[in-house]
Amino acid sequence: MVPSPSIDEIHFSMEPDVETVPGPRTGQLIEQQREIDSNAVAYPRRIPIAIEEAKGATIRDVDGNTFLDFFAGIGVLNVGHSNPYVLEGVHEQLDKVAHTVDFPTEARIEFIERLNDIAPDGLGGNSKVIFGGPSGSDAIEGSIKLAKHNTGRHGTLAFEGSYHGTTAGALSLTAGKAYKQGYGPLLADAVHVPFPDPSEPGPTGDVESFCPAENCCQAGTCARALDAVQRKFEGPYGGHESPAGIWVEPIQGEGGVVVPPEGFLKGLRDIADDNDALLVFDEIQTGFGRTGEWFAADHWDVTPDAMTMAKGIGGSGLPIGAMMYHEEYDTWGPGGHVGTFRGNVPAFVGGTRAIEYIESHDLLDHATEVGAYIRSRFRELAEDVPEIVDIRGKGQFTGVEFAVDGDPSKSLVESIQRECYHRGVLVWYAGRHKSVLRLLPPLVLTQRQAEIGLDIITESIRDVLADRD
Repeated sequence: MVPSPSIDEIHFSMEPDVETVPGPRTGQLIEQQREIDSNAVAYPRRIPIAIEEAKGATIRDVDGNTFLDFFAGIGVLNVGHSNPYVLEGVHEQLDKVAHTVDFPTEARIEFIERLNDIAPDGLGGNSKVIFGGPSGSDAIEGSIKLAKHNTGRHGTLAFEGSYHGTTAGALSLTAGKAYKQGYGPLLADAVHVPFPDPSEPGPTGDVESFCPAENCCQAGTCARALDAVQRKFEGPYGGHESPAGIWVEPIQGEGGVVVPPEGFLKGLRDIADDNDALLVFDEIQTGFGRTGEWFAADHWDVTPDAMTMAKGIGGSGLPIGAMMYHEEYDTWGPGGHVGTFRGNVPAFVGGTRAIEYIESHDLLDHATEVGAYIRSRFRELAEDVPEIVDIRGKGQFTGVEFAVDGDPSKSLVESIQRECYHRGVLVWYAGRHKSVLRLLPPLVLTQRQAEIGLDIITESIRDVLADRD
């Protein structure tokens, strides 16, 4: 029996319904939050909304305004807000037991088995899963320990434009200087090399002559990036010992939804193998169906040694971080990696039910189709909007880059975001210069909602540009 309800039935509506925003009660709550909450709070500064309830791809605020949600808690609510099928299982589990550390439960075993079912080829059936703390940063910390423990080396290699979290080890891998300012020193010998961006100019001509990949894809920025990685491992003046591993987002998220060239991940696999290093894919934002495959690695048929997960894997927004790694690296002894909340049983149930819902409603194919439609609408708009300089993504993961007079424009994206908010559509931003409009709606976003949402977003872009002239 197909888990119900259908994706057409789990939203408040197919379109937004907003009056004056922010409304009076929202304004009151935001002011109260400013008085008592941390100054580190960020999201309400850009989108002043106080949430009352949410369903599917829609959010309702405390003033009764209904929004279309095109960022899903930054990629957490892949099967939508308050998915009834997922919450049914979570509620049943909460009545039994919620916290079990790492004692076995049927829910834990079933969830691990289902993760193995959907894992990239080469990991499924040959892997171990470990739960640590409840966040993606915790999963990254575990992967750093795994690489160090198995190689005996301590250096790490990540990429410019990357985001891996904000705990000390994860922050060492994260590239953004703003996240690190005032928090050093971090991990020693953490290095960053260029990430290949197909939208940027790169070396031309015979790039195969310096590309270390076994099968060069002929992309200049890819060859340059792989050459830089190889030199950090094998160059006699690389500046430090060979890293213990390579950490990479298969598609960069905070970096601006940057999709690498065809041969890049395969080239990293070659370099890691040649240098006895672990290849770690950060699938925290790209995983669990976000890109139209269970994991972004599936688009390139590359198997990592370890894969970090969080965000969507709890099914209903319950926090849980995890790492799947090849069983040959399961060299930890008891307590080798721990975390108090590694037994969040309702999150295990939520994750299993989310997998079932995605499978039963063909949401991977649906995400592929609706995501392609979204990007096609931006490509149509770009024909007469020169400020749109690039459109990229896979599945329900889309980035639209803006520039004014050739320079990345953060202010333009901020204006577009505000205008969309006032018209009832919630979008976010990304990119090294914050000049990328980032869309990552729930996979349950319907075709009709996508059409209405894109009408509003494209009209907002046109009107913002007209006001700037």
